[in-house]
Amino acid sequence: MESPFLPLSCILISSCLLLTTVHAGSGYVYYDWTVSLSIRSPLGVPKQVIVINDMFPGPLLNATTNDVVSVNVRNHLPEPLLITWNGVQMRRNSWQDGVRGTNCPIQPGQNWTYSFQLKDQIGSFFYFPSLLLQKAGGGYGAIRVNNRKGIPIPFPQPAEDIDLLVGDWYNVHHRDLRQMLDQGRHLPRPDGILINGHGRYTLHFQPVNGNFGPTVFLWRSGLTYRLRISNVGIRTSLNFRIQDHALLLVETEGSYTVKKYYSSLDIHVGQSYSVLVRAKNLTHGHSFYIFVSSRFTKYELLGLGVVHYPDSRMPPSGPIPTRPAPFDFGFSINQARSIKWDLDVGAARMNPQGSYHYGAINVSRTLILENGLVVGSNNRIRYTVNGVSFLHPDTPLKLADRFEMFDELKIVVPSFPDAPQTAETMKLQRMGASVVDVKWRDFYHLVFQNPLPNVQTWHLDGYNFFVVG
Repeated sequence: MESPFLPLSCILISSCLLLTTVHAGSGYVYYDWTVSLSIRSPLGVPKQVIVINDMFPGPLLNATTNDVVSVNVRNHLPEPLLITWNGVQMRRNSWQDGVRGTNCPIQPGQNWTYSFQLKDQIGSFFYFPSLLLQKAGGGYGAIRVNNRKGIPIPFPQPAEDIDLLVGDWYNVHHRDLRQMLDQGRHLPRPDGILINGHGRYTLHFQPVNGNFGPTVFLWRSGLTYRLRISNVGIRTSLNFRIQDHALLLVETEGSYTVKKYYSSLDIHVGQSYSVLVRAKNLTHGHSFYIFVSSRFTKYELLGLGVVHYPDSRMPPSGPIPTRPAPFDFGFSINQARSIKWDLDVGAARMNPQGSYHYGAINVSRTLILENGLVVGSNNRIRYTVNGVSFLHPDTPLKLADRFEMFDELKIVVPSFPDAPQTAETMKLQRMGASVVDVKWRDFYHLVFQNPLPNVQTWHLDGYNFFVVG
């Protein structure tokens, strides 16, 4: 019996099955994870949460540039499971990427060992379950890729690295959310914002509905801390700020940036930022709020954390830092425009990030990709790209590509359009498996168009890209 799945629009870029070369000097990192359900109450309401080794969020995946990482995943859920590694470049081994089409789902009671190399990568990322809207139930965790010895980071070594996983949260089970979509209903508003799995509490420092309290960090005066912040939510863009502390942006998803101070940062779904925060030279006994608030919503959701200085006994006080207006899109756009690649420093290698001149690239092909939303048969909501809504064939596309079986898969779209074909792109043109044929080492120009009234996040699984506009 075929497993249920959430209708998604996506593009699968096929490639040949090739072996990954492991170079001398590479380290090996091994993890053994058991994925299961556990009753937790992040917002004061009991819910079955997806935990890894009984942890929510899941354990940190901590590795170094060029390490080979092996993760044995044991699926103790009552449904199939895949875990994908957001931001990790799967170079010539896309079958380790953890999405349906390149990976067969891990069935209940079974296990699968992922193995991939963090080739020429550094930075802050996260992992999450990619099937059946399971991400709404947890199962996510942080990924750190550290610099190799001899490759310095372009700023003084911080006193501590802190992973901050922020995101919207629903009190209802992810299976119920999936059923809503299958019934043609939109997802409801989230119930709150989590910071490292901890929910809301009042500004008077009191838990809500017996919740176990806020995320708390203990800082020492005068030290500098590196915060690796990722938006692991389902649908909500977030604004992050710390009361009376500036955020020095230094890295975003594997690239070191020109250093710039911000009073707050908009972080959209799937994005990761790395900032330095210097603790103030204060006497003991001070505390400060961490604020994470929703953006572009008619309602405000607020997540709160606390920074304690030594011997602090009282809740934070003082003015609340201002946030951008709820629908101030210009704030977010200007922030994005202000973030620049630091072309003078190295990242995973000694040579500067600007050594490769993207302006000299010969572009092989341009793809204009426009997302849409339609109501299909049986009132099911379906998302589209260029009018095509994605369906998974019975044979995984990776195997179909390897054994030249595309002609036998009737639902494969033979020629996915390079651009929207009509002015009525919001209408469902067809349903099928969208496959774009590409050539290895060619460069492609991708243009994303969003006619919908809300912010959309696009994810290019296993690839690196350079933003040009």
